[in-house]
Amino acid sequence: MTSAARAAAHPAPAPPASSNARRGFTSVRDLTADELEHCLALAARLKRERSLGACAPTAAALSGRHVALLFDKLSLRTRMTFEVAVRELGADAVALPAEAGLGGREPVVDVARNLERWVHAVVIRTYAQRIVEEFAAAAPNLVVVNALTDQEHPCQALADYLTLREHIGTLRGATLAFVGDGNNVATSLVHAGLMLGVTVHVASPSGYTLPDTVVQQAAGLARHGARLDLFTDPREAVRGAAAVYTDVWTSMGQEAEAAERRRVFARYQVDRSLMNAAGPDARFMHCLPAHRGEEVTEDVFESPASVVFDQAENRLHTQKALLLALLAPQYA
Repeated sequence: MTSAARAAAHPAPAPPASSNARRGFTSVRDLTADELEHCLALAARLKRERSLGACAPTAAALSGRHVALLFDKLSLRTRMTFEVAVRELGADAVALPAEAGLGGREPVVDVARNLERWVHAVVIRTYAQRIVEEFAAAAPNLVVVNALTDQEHPCQALADYLTLREHIGTLRGATLAFVGDGNNVATSLVHAGLMLGVTVHVASPSGYTLPDTVVQQAAGLARHGARLDLFTDPREAVRGAAAVYTDVWTSMGQEAEAAERRRVFARYQVDRSLMNAAGPDARFMHCLPAHRGEEVTEDVFESPASVVFDQAENRLHTQKALLLALLAPQYA
């Protein structure tokens, strides 16, 4: 067999992500405002086209690519939606065992430099934001996606704003109220919201407010008159909001603080009275999993105003859009 024939019979592995693709998505702030808006528009298109199955225009867009999933934290929505997204785009999803570790068996940078030789992208769900950033810096040819850290949850924010846009129409000029801990979800909601022209109200008890760095970043991200407003009174925060968003009071790794957090956050529960203060058309949003009876009452969670499962579904569509933009921009 000639060398040409051997090459045809055994084609070389797909090359790394093309040079005109973005390096990664460690934060919402890795995108420009225009790129963020385009990602949401692309996600809406992919959602419409999903019913086409294997005949969808992007069904083989990532053919020959490999995407590794490296999760330090438990996950339902993030793992499922990324695995399905990768496969529906024609790529291969490789779920790495938790014991592969990020800084356990070997340094983070060594894990990154190994994976860079084998796969085209890695989706990381871990604790510290610095781990994702170190990973990305150590492997410049690898597309790195932040699937959650203790500081940011950018993929969730993409799904949230697609959902909000579906329910209220134009995002520009709208107000979103986040009630609860100024955590990773709140941070990414602020980043994305201000870039999209959405004013974000965050109501938190003293000691649990957004980090100062996020507040400082807000002014530089804001477009179209959007702003970040901080409150301690949740009723003031939700007044006139298109949606009221909350998250669990005790996140993974904070279990020892659970009793104290229940005490501190008791007046920040999203109940029927708080939703009424927002207005009759306000939607209820939650990134899930929810602790019904703590941060949200059962009647609000199950009400017609609740769009929480739309948010969960939209994780799939926005992550497909993100992967296309990062790995196959010609399809985006």
